[in-house]
Amino acid sequence: MSYVDGFVLPVPQERLAEYRRMARKAGAVWKDHGALAYLEAVSDDVRSGKHTSFPQAVKLKQNEVVVFAYIVYRSRAHRDRVNAKAMADPRLAGMDAKDMPFDGKRMFWGGFKTFVDL
Repeated sequence: MSYVDGFVLPVPQERLAEYRRMARKAGAVWKDHGALAYLEAVSDDVRSGKHTSFPQAVKLKQNEVVVFAYIVYRSRAHRDRVNAKAMADPRLAGMDAKDMPFDGKRMFWGGFKTFVDL
């Protein structure tokens, strides 16, 4: 079995290209430090629900899209080692939360142990 970090966040459509550049850079860093997979996907068929949904969870605004992302690791211990190395990587130095192409206050994330892997 593996371990997965998952992320959901809103990105303004006009900053999507900027976000993609940042995600490619971050993905390269994580992969270089041992992540097994790094994926970022933009919403295509995501609707607001009656009780909850991706748009509601991130308080999606007009002209924003939802990004769903995940990183795969061998285990939680592997994830912790990879994250420590990635966060110390000089390629990520200078990334300031104020300059991000998304609203980090509306982003959510978590770590997950896989229990079905086909």
